[in-house]
Amino acid sequence: MITTIRKKTYDTATATVVKKVTSGSWGDPAGYENTLYVTEDGSFFLYTYGGADSAYAEEKITPVSKVNAKKWLEEN
Repeated sequence: MITTIRKKTYDTATATVVKKVTSGSWGDPAGYENTLYVTEDGSFFLYTYGGADSAYAEEKITPVSKVNAKKWLEEN
């Protein structure tokens, strides 16, 4: 997925996966995945996507600060 937020482009195909967290199994309408990525320039973003009944029914990329990325890693 590619998206531009505040003139910065985030691309899941070119960024590096730091950690992926999944809930449920493939095809589970309540299942979802959260993946933390880091770009070559050190920017972090969270990719979220899930089934129709999950909290992440739509694909989304959310930029996160280094501090919040570390916090997310500690919590997940």
